Amino acid sequence: MTQPDVRVGQVWADNDKRSEGRTVRVDEVDVCYAYCTVLTSATPGGRTGQRTRIALERMRPTSTGYRLLDGAP
Repeated sequence: MTQPDVRVGQVWADNDKRSEGRTVRVDEVDVCYAYCTVLTSATPGGRTGQRTRIALERMRPTSTGYRLLDGAP
């Protein structure tokens, strides 16, 4: 399985069952991390709008990784 290129503007969904429904938008990417804004939270009143850092190695469709929803520019 190949890992998708993580690019600014993409929307990813969290596959972890503890965070079901959480989505993030990639704002910046460096060598090790994607810096994202939380679009939808897994819990009501959660961290929507907050910035978070995600290791690029987690940006793959595994049970605790992320899956690409929208591959915008």
